[in-house]
Order: sequence, then structure tokens, then C-alpha cells
Amino acid sequence: MSHHPDLSGLTVAIVAASGYAADPHAVGRATARLEDRGCRVKNFYDAGARHQRFGGTDAVRLQQLNDAIVDPQVDIVIALRGGYGLSRLLPMLECERLAASGKLLVGHSDFTALHMAMLAQGGTISFAGPMICDDFSRDEPSAYTLDSFWNCMTRSEHTIAFEARDNPSVDVSGILWGGNLTMLTHLVGTPYLPRIEGGILFIEDVNEHPYRVERMLLQLAHAGLLRQQAIVLGDFSAYRLNEYDNGYDFDAMVGYLRARLGIPILTGLPFGHIRDKATLAVGSQARLHCNGSNAMLTMSGYPTLAARV
Repeated sequence: MSHHPDLSGLTVAIVAASGYAADPHAVGRATARLEDRGCRVKNFYDAGARHQRFGGTDAVRLQQLNDAIVDPQVDIVIALRGGYGLSRLLPMLECERLAASGKLLVGHSDFTALHMAMLAQGGTISFAGPMICDDFSRDEPSAYTLDSFWNCMTRSEHTIAFEARDNPSVDVSGILWGGNLTMLTHLVGTPYLPRIEGGILFIEDVNEHPYRVERMLLQLAHAGLLRQQAIVLGDFSAYRLNEYDNGYDFDAMVGYLRARLGIPILTGLPFGHIRDKATLAVGSQARLHCNGSNAMLTMSGYPTLAARV
């Protein structure tokens, strides 16, 4: 799958815009793994500066991001982890400055807030992909995750193929946008959520019962945000059904939304709070093709490291 690009000379910055590393050895393992690929690593996260459940006070976390952005050596900025915290920083983010830096910003989960703010305030593309904890710091990292990441970072076109049984047949194109569903819903009505029409929306979440997933998607629909070519569902896991659900499960929820929303809803995208996750260029031009059993999502028109490796 991977062509194992030469990454020597690339500099990766680690920033804690949200939570702190629960495992004190995680950053060291991730740094060694990145250095093994030829990267230089600049760690802007100070484990000793953690504050409450955050990787530092709001001011400290914002400073980490700003320091990484102005550092001329840095090529990629990777989030330490998700959790919560970026919402606090949104009013202070200088999206134009972030965009002008040309850095490739990578993360998922809580980092969705930054992806959406960048897209809403300047059409800037960023990347929903692996984070230091735990994608780069696992004892045995996912080859799929790392291959997808480096391929996206270094190639002008990036395709994700996935099994999509019992899915509608589609062949559509549009701007790819989305991320963590809770974060998207959280941003409705704010200047940090883009109003994209005719796009391809991808979503994922964890610890959310199917009725809560449905409720959030209905909120997006009621807000006029689901005028899309298609919605692609990534991983939704770690929820618990009970007797009261009485047959209402994830499939029932998807079936209801397909009938209610009247737009293609696909499942099976390898993205979310899972070990094997694809990297997605948020804001890129994308084409989604599905024959009812297999699907391909192809992205293009996004910035890469091609000129630097």
C-alpha cells in the first residue's frame, strides 16, 4: 500500500491543543517512531505544565500552537491527543495566520473544531488523521494508519477503499468536510462551522448511543446543513443497547435517516476512534463511488509535502 516516501529533513511539531498525555512515555515512543522514519521532532508540549484535564492552561496551549506555526522549520503539526479544550481557544485562534503558515495540521476528535474553523474562516484545508496518542505511540502501531497518513501527506491524490455492503450505489463529487459528530453539532450556529452545500460529509463518534447520533444528525438537518451529495459514516462504537431500545439499533437508526433525509448515507469508512484509521483531507475536492458493496473515496486538490521530500 505504501511507497514509503523519504521523510528525511521533515520536521514534525507536537502540540497539546486539548488534553494531556495520560501515558508519560507516549511522547517518547512516538518521537522515536517518527525519527525512525527520518523526521525531526519538535515537541512543544510540556507534560509538567498540564492543567486540570488539559495539556496546559488555555494560554499555554494557544502558545504551543502559535509557536509551532511561526517556527520556520516545522512542516507538519500533529495534535498530541483529543479529549476537550479546543473550544476554549476558538475565539483566540488566528485562522488567517495558521493558513498563511503553510503548515499541515493533523488530528481528529476534539481537533475537528480546528478543522472546521479553518475551513469556515478561510477555506483552508487541514487533515483528519492520526494523533501522537495513541496512533504514533502504540507499542505496535497500525501499519494501515501510518501508511494512509504518509501517503496522504506526500501524494497529490489519496484514495480510501472500503467495504460497503448494503450501501446505496453512488457516484458523487464535492468538498469533503466533517469529523467528530459531537464537535460538529457543538459548532452549529457559530462562525466556526462552514456552510457547505453539495459536499460529502464524513462523521464518526464514540460512546454515543444510536438515538443520540440520530438526534445530532437531525439537528444538523434542521439547521439546513445536510444539503449534501452524501454522508459517509465512519466508526461509531463503545455504546450500549438495552431492553428499552426494543429493536432500535444502529442499523435501524441509519435506515430511518436514509428514509427521512433523502440523501445517500454510506457506512464503513475506516475512520474514527479506532486503531486502523484513514487520513482524510478536510476541505479537499473528493469523489465518492460505491457500487453497493465496495466504495472508494478519492481526494485531490490539497496541500502536500511533495515539494519538501
